[in-house]
Amino acid sequence: MEVILLERVEKLGAIGDVVKVKDGFARNYLLPNKKALRSNAANRKVFEANRARIEADNAARRTDAEKEAGTFNDVSVTLIRQASNTGQLYGSVAVRDLVEALVADGHKITKSQVVLDKPIKAIGVYEVKVALHPEVSVTVKVNVARSPEEADMQAQGVDVMAAMFEEGRDTAGFVEAYDPNAEPGATAEVREDAPAADEGETAEG
Repeated sequence: MEVILLERVEKLGAIGDVVKVKDGFARNYLLPNKKALRSNAANRKVFEANRARIEADNAARRTDAEKEAGTFNDVSVTLIRQASNTGQLYGSVAVRDLVEALVADGHKITKSQVVLDKPIKAIGVYEVKVALHPEVSVTVKVNVARSPEEADMQAQGVDVMAAMFEEGRDTAGFVEAYDPNAEPGATAEVREDAPAADEGETAEG
């Protein structure tokens, strides 16, 4: 289907561009969200008659969005969630959760402005795009952790899961120094007794 864009659409074009898109994309997204008109003679006349107003409205919304973008400098939200020992969340973090956190932080955004390709399903720090306007977007850091302490560590750049893995490796098994001469699987006690037994045999002989 050919459509006339009423605003800039990423990877498609700018206001007034006539572009060809898949029918489903036009019917389910562009047309109902008033981002485009079907391209036909009547609509082209309507668009040209209203082009100046459409462009002025767009410029005004872009200015407002640019002001709003200024409030997003270094914005990050922390979400505390339950997760397994491997860092997988019990559930996931979806667009709704991010909107609620940002609105609680004083930002005016809607679900349609959050660009999240797929729900977040593991702890960590993520960068999520928020499109305040088709031509103005900001990036928000989303810190998903199991506790405020863990969130602080992640905010400082610590990879919590890697740190836990290292800690687990250090405390697994015996901690004493490795003896290259020990029998495979020998415990500390066996290694300590072994020289004494050797001495006893030497004394008898």
